[in-house]
Amino acid sequence: MTEPNDSRVGLYIDFDNIVISRYQQLHGRNAFQRDSIRDFNRSNPDADPEVTARLAAATVDFNAIIDFAASFGTIVVNRAYADWSVPVNASYQRQLMSRAVDLTQLFTTTTRGTKNGADIRLAVDVVEDLFRLPDLTHVIIVAGDSDYIALAQKSKRLGRFVVGIGVAGSTSTSLAAACDEFEDYDSLPGVEKVAATQAAAVASTQRPGSARRAAGPAVAAGAAGAAEPAASADAAEPADARRKKASATSRRVTTIPMFSHTEDAQFDDPEPVADIDPATVATELLVRALQIGHAKGDADEWLNTGTVKNQMRRMDPSFNEKPLGFRSFTDFLASRSDVAELEEEGPQRLIRLRPEANTRRRG
Repeated sequence: MTEPNDSRVGLYIDFDNIVISRYQQLHGRNAFQRDSIRDFNRSNPDADPEVTARLAAATVDFNAIIDFAASFGTIVVNRAYADWSVPVNASYQRQLMSRAVDLTQLFTTTTRGTKNGADIRLAVDVVEDLFRLPDLTHVIIVAGDSDYIALAQKSKRLGRFVVGIGVAGSTSTSLAAACDEFEDYDSLPGVEKVAATQAAAVASTQRPGSARRAAGPAVAAGAAGAAEPAASADAAEPADARRKKASATSRRVTTIPMFSHTEDAQFDDPEPVADIDPATVATELLVRALQIGHAKGDADEWLNTGTVKNQMRRMDPSFNEKPLGFRSFTDFLASRSDVAELEEEGPQRLIRLRPEANTRRRG
């Protein structure tokens, strides 16, 4: 039974965006078009077994997405937008209907598919729901398209908490910044990254010559996944070594954010991909958050770690310590002992910026 004071959540899924992005994250840029996945029917006896295996490896776990959305409150709106007559989309119907997802049909009006059809329909529905349902507290948008920036901003102006969920490599950084919180699909609880990348690697060896076609991002992702079982052994390594290893893995799985709604239409213009160490970016974010916290009080004041993390998420909604190789935010902070020091005071964990680190950055 829903309690009167429960948060009420609207979940809106741009289905094509997330499915295509996931496939191309694992199998490479433009792989969805190259393999003709839109019209591919895996139940056909003549279906290419290699493509079938690649498609299976890139299956999106919408149960994990819905479970994560439910952590914010009671889901009162639950919609997914797509052309459900397309075989690859139809294969998800049972999973979605079992979670009471409203399958909103987008009819194909041209030979090139439904470019921007989901974007416009989803945005119109969200705005309508914001005025029709004044008790809606959270808006969760599952997509990475920059077309949703204005929608996220409008939702925030109308007093809603906006959460974005997207696939790494296909998400507009501007969209992530427009949200109150942004989560990478791979970091959601329940998403098995290792199983997916291993399945993709197996698929590449099923037919002669397939290794050449499948090489690239899928192989890199597989290598990253294969390294994860050794995480327990890494625990004994120094913090700096773990941090360098995590940043190297993050660089290996980075993909160019260029994906398509249809055969020749992009989700978004590609954003420049800088060769920046994610671990370094996270450290700089932590330092800025601590500097802001100290600026509001005493320079030597101890700050609550929860408050610091909230500040970091407000500054960069896409921040998450888990893709960097840390099980908890406390582990992440402990690995940054060169810039910050931790202290436990009863049940609370406190942190403050080391004076020398603050001076070094000002200089």
